[in-house]
Amino acid sequence: MTCIIDQLYPEVGVSVVKVLRRLGVTVDFPMNQTCCGQPLYNSGHANEAKELAKRVIKEFSNSQYIVVPSGSCAAMFRVFYADLFEDDPNLHKSAIDLSNKVYEFSEFLVKILGVTDIGTTSSGSHTFHTSCHLLRELGVKNAPHQLLENVNGIEVKNLPQSEVCCGFGGTFSVKYPHISEEMLSDKVQNIVSTEADILVSCDMSCLMNIGGALSRNGSSIKTRHLAEILDGDGS
Repeated sequence: MTCIIDQLYPEVGVSVVKVLRRLGVTVDFPMNQTCCGQPLYNSGHANEAKELAKRVIKEFSNSQYIVVPSGSCAAMFRVFYADLFEDDPNLHKSAIDLSNKVYEFSEFLVKILGVTDIGTTSSGSHTFHTSCHLLRELGVKNAPHQLLENVNGIEVKNLPQSEVCCGFGGTFSVKYPHISEEMLSDKVQNIVSTEADILVSCDMSCLMNIGGALSRNGSSIKTRHLAEILDGDGS
């Protein structure tokens, strides 16, 4: 589970588990898991990030699959852990072994379970924001759209420049706030132009950033993680 979901949006974690169980997946939640280390890694603190990565590798060593409801955290596991330990043969192998078991939530449903329609019914108009790590690091593009478009009773509206960054980027928004603000402003304008009721994404960090801006602008557009929509909580 990602830190943002664990600390700020636990309802998303509940929806992830409910959807997986509905599809017959046995879910285990290692209680000693911690942050994946991405904020430290992105800030140049590789040694500190390694300590967190070692713990993650240990805690998930016996898992058949590791399902992550976030493109950014999944990318840290699958792509960047190998970079962290490239000078340590033993840990590098462990990092590669872990990476082969990691799947982002929507990717796992479509690629591993072979499911694109779980029989969910909702209402209203929805539009989808593609998070950067999900698309660019993991190469996951179609899976979220397939799942969303198969939800009964909803209208899916095209989001202009849906694959453009929202400006959050974790520490990027702190290091370069003015650039981040302009990127976010463009993203919000595009979302508002759809006149959708709900903005959907696979990363709560993006939704937290965009949702805050929508609220400040007085918009009535709600934000929901894809897992909440598939769980039937699209209200």
